Amino acid sequence: MPHTSQIDAYLAGVDQLQAAIAGMTAEQLDAAPAEGKWSTRQVICHLADFEPVYLDRITRIIAEDEPSFFSGDPDLFAARLAYAQRDLAEEMQLIGAVRRHLARILRTLPAADFQRRGNHSADGPVTLEKLLRHITAHIPHHLPFIAEKRRLLGC
Repeated sequence: MPHTSQIDAYLAGVDQLQAAIAGMTAEQLDAAPAEGKWSTRQVICHLADFEPVYLDRITRIIAEDEPSFFSGDPDLFAARLAYAQRDLAEEMQLIGAVRRHLARILRTLPAADFQRRGNHSADGPVTLEKLLRHITAHIPHHLPFIAEKRRLLGC
């Protein structure tokens, strides 16, 4: 099966994120111990917001011929999408559901489909393989920031 290890790594992000926040209190999740940096809650909401974005991009590349898609500004999402009021359990469920759903689809594809392309408004042509690598790295990219927050909070 093509790209099995990449798909497995994509799915593993959910458990990695859950482990990173395990045992944190609501106050710790909402604390922003470094000025100008997001709280852990904001990081998780950000991750949850972009899972459906990547789901749309990837499924459109699979289903359509060279679809176009637009970039999204994470700071605008954070400012306008009620991060302080969102339930983290729901956010984690969304991330997990999207990843399981997409992984099931990806496991059915022949290797050649991972070279299908879409056109990103800012980045230009991008393959399914590249998008999968990018979204797989999204959670691991944020884990050190969560770890740093925990260190600064002493938790």
